[in-house]
Amino acid sequence: MHQYTAVIERCAETGLYVGYIPGFAGAHSQGETLDELNANLKEVIEMLLEDGEPTLDAEFVGTQLVAV
Repeated sequence: MHQYTAVIERCAETGLYVGYIPGFAGAHSQGETLDELNANLKEVIEMLLEDGEPTLDAEFVGTQLVAV
């Protein structure tokens, strides 16, 4: 079993959750709920893995607060 960290945002315009896997080309999706987004990301990743294990060109590190 593979595990990937998804970055998730909520689109203010549509209200949809949008997620992507850093460094994994094509691994992105959206959903009306977090559960739907998770299922959609899983489906996309499974399809992408059919072409073989990807070489990730980035990795999620974390978030940082920037005060201006």
